[in-house]
Amino acid sequence: MVNYIEASSAPSKNTGAIRLYGPEAFEGMRKACQVTARCLDELAAVVRPGLPTEAIDRFVFEFGMDNGAIPATLNYRGYTKSTCTSINHVVCHGIPDAKPLREGDIVNIDVTYVVDGWHGDSSRMYPVGTIKRAAERLLEVTYESLLRGISAVRPGARTGAIGEAIQTYAEAERCSVVRDFCGHGVGALFHDSPNILHYGRANEGPELREGMIFTIEPMINLGRPHVKVLADGWTAVTRDRSLSAQYEHTVGVTADGCEIFTLSPGGLDRPGLPPLNRLMPE
Repeated sequence: MVNYIEASSAPSKNTGAIRLYGPEAFEGMRKACQVTARCLDELAAVVRPGLPTEAIDRFVFEFGMDNGAIPATLNYRGYTKSTCTSINHVVCHGIPDAKPLREGDIVNIDVTYVVDGWHGDSSRMYPVGTIKRAAERLLEVTYESLLRGISAVRPGARTGAIGEAIQTYAEAERCSVVRDFCGHGVGALFHDSPNILHYGRANEGPELREGMIFTIEPMINLGRPHVKVLADGWTAVTRDRSLSAQYEHTVGVTADGCEIFTLSPGGLDRPGLPPLNRLMPE
């Protein structure tokens, strides 16, 4: 049985109940998420061949300090970096290091800032120099998958509708959906209920209600969906070493749909690809 609770009276830990937030929380999330979105915008001019991913990590840390924001990943469950940088066949949770980016790489940069107690969580893919058409197509399919998942969000629908919209599209494009990781509730907590699966059926999962806040962050592979976690305990990679991509937005359920809190103020929601003049699938 799914329990819902008014966020203002919820304990400061994930109890499995789904928090329903009010207008003040939505305003706090707008502020936090826009700091994250502005950082991701500025990274579009930073990412280049030869740049070590630890330089990206420093940029994210310093941007946060300059804007009154704390990187949520820093010292989270023993993680020592301010961001995750996942390159090529790394699905998620890649750890920044001294290894430089190379021409033709694709890299996901995942940033979560805490501003006044609110968590703004988002990630984008960045082409490094000129990339192959197969990689570009994967980025296009993954971003479209995100939009299709977002388009399913409305009160009365179920979380499975998000997963079905993503899975149906991605698999029709001969890609696969990672099942080992999912979106999640967010807001006053970094990771909260419910889990948002990126596959499934529309009649499955908890009912979406006004005031819910969560991430949608599909991980799409060119090859098979299977992943493994490396010995560092964080880095997840595709088992067949096929390319993987991910885009992530934080959304809040409204009376008639949803609000995307992490939209790029500069129109750079998919850096390196032509901008789209729409927020939902046609």
